[in-house]
Amino acid sequence: MRVVLLEDVEKLGKRGTVLNVADGYGRNFLIPRKLAAPATEANLKRIELEKKRQKVQEVKEEKGASELKQELDRLSLTISMKAGEGDMLFGAVTAVHIAEALERAGYSIDKRKIELEEPIKRLGEYQVPVKLHRTIISEVKISVIKE
Repeated sequence: MRVVLLEDVEKLGKRGTVLNVADGYGRNFLIPRKLAAPATEANLKRIELEKKRQKVQEVKEEKGASELKQELDRLSLTISMKAGEGDMLFGAVTAVHIAEALERAGYSIDKRKIELEEPIKRLGEYQVPVKLHRTIISEVKISVIKE
């Protein structure tokens, strides 16, 4: 049975892939769960239109992320935290703190896009990567100062 995948299916293929599967697997598993549709002319055309629409959306998102990267690369944020001896922080600066500082600066960035390897536990200046798009990562300068 020829089917076109409507969703990514592990160990089978990516969305939009046309492939041959066993009749029972296609009829009893893939199609009822809306993971695939029969590879008819109409379904293939619909998938092609959807792919083109996604490509246009992807280009638009990438352009927006590229412009945002230029702005964020110039940005310098200051976060004040309570600190003790040896410039050690009481607590730590996490992705949540950085997202809040970005929000105060006028940028709405999800905390999950801030790729902080481990929380910042000392005063100082840091370069924090922010993933804006699959291929675009910005470096935001963060200064942690004593409160």
